[in-house]
Amino acid sequence: MQSLSPIHKTIVGIQFLFVAFGSTVLVPLLVGLDPATALFTAGIGTLIFHMVTKGKVPIFLGSSFAFIAPIISASKQWGMSGTLAGLIGVALVYFIMSALIKWQGQKLLARLFPPVVIAPIIILIGLSLAPTAIDMAKGNWTLAIISLATAIIVLTFGRGMLKLLPVICGIIVGYITAIIMGVVDFSAVEAAPWFALPSSIAHFQLPQFAWEPFLFMIPVAIAPVIEHIGDIYVVSAVAEKDFVKSPGLHRTMLGDGLACLFAAFFAGPPVTTYSEVTGAMQITRVSHPQVIRIAAITALLISVAGKLTALLQSIPTPVLGGIMIMLFGSIAAVGIQNLIQSKANLNETRNTIIIGVTLTAGIGGAVVYFGTFSISGIGLSALIAVLLNLILPKTK
Repeated sequence: MQSLSPIHKTIVGIQFLFVAFGSTVLVPLLVGLDPATALFTAGIGTLIFHMVTKGKVPIFLGSSFAFIAPIISASKQWGMSGTLAGLIGVALVYFIMSALIKWQGQKLLARLFPPVVIAPIIILIGLSLAPTAIDMAKGNWTLAIISLATAIIVLTFGRGMLKLLPVICGIIVGYITAIIMGVVDFSAVEAAPWFALPSSIAHFQLPQFAWEPFLFMIPVAIAPVIEHIGDIYVVSAVAEKDFVKSPGLHRTMLGDGLACLFAAFFAGPPVTTYSEVTGAMQITRVSHPQVIRIAAITALLISVAGKLTALLQSIPTPVLGGIMIMLFGSIAAVGIQNLIQSKANLNETRNTIIIGVTLTAGIGGAVVYFGTFSISGIGLSALIAVLLNLILPKTK
């Protein structure tokens, strides 16, 4: 990990927020919440996470896509205030898992998540996001390719500080190109105030608790909790430190849960570990936790700067999509690297089955329904990998 000056850390931290910005504000826009509030709860949630994990784990917590459909469905039945109260149940699941891991310790994790289980989950975390990157880019492939090419050139041929800023360089060049092409709309920037408190702060109200949405959200939280475990292993591989042991998975789980609880009380979407930022750490080779905390503080500042928020939202989606193509692919590469470093025996039938079925289920979009509850994506694939690892006999 590179040793950076405070100024360099600040610039890289702002870059990491650029990476997380699009997804963090997109989720609230889709479910009817305030984007500025989402930035506020993501920033505070990330700082809460770092406090709980003793400032050791370089993770940024942003709005979770896993809750888009559940929030929309719950808000139709119980209204947004009831839905936000239901999201308290998400935090409860994290707390229970944290206590279970603390109780059983490393022995349980070694049994449930050996390298042959974790590696395909890491690969899936990157590959499952690939359609999102392509969907973002296909609106204007010219902008996407220009942004991607700029980031690759800076990363490959850049020297010194410039080499640490491929994302910012890609976005700036793509944005300038978009302005020249006349595809940037500045009307929202002109209309936005210079300073505005997030609606959750200006009009704070406690969630109206009800059992129905609370119980509705609990099963939904299972998949993000499983994905959280995979993300911690990804970050450990990128930073070349074992965060599962220190500060411990029970602490990261608790930190994520407390951040989700804070978001529920301040009308923000549940937060989750952001693979986009992990991908940025992988390509820049910067994984200092202080850099992530700078990104969190920047999110807080932007949440009250109306014109700046509007300006960032004016960045065309294809510009961000081109950058995401590189970031998400780098996460999948970490999973492959994990398989190689763990020296997993791919000639062993059980290992081939676990990896093959896990990847196929995840990439193929398998979904399992239990009444009104369903599990899919990384959550389902991780569950399949864990079960296969427990069931299949090991070679004698």
